[in-house]
Amino acid sequence: MAPTNYSRFIRFLQEELSISGASLSIAFRHSKQDPGPLPMILWQYGLVTLEQLDRIYDWLEQA
Repeated sequence: MAPTNYSRFIRFLQEELSISGASLSIAFRHSKQDPGPLPMILWQYGLVTLEQLDRIYDWLEQA
């Protein structure tokens, strides 16, 4: 993902889905230990719901 899209993605997570910076930090930390797509890591650790996960993938398709 290009840096501008990545910034927009993080902003979407925080502003549209109300995911806290602390939750994102947890996900980033876990992604270093267990590489995988950030949306899946957020879901695996209970930081987003299935509905939010669907919205994330919809956003990524459009980006």
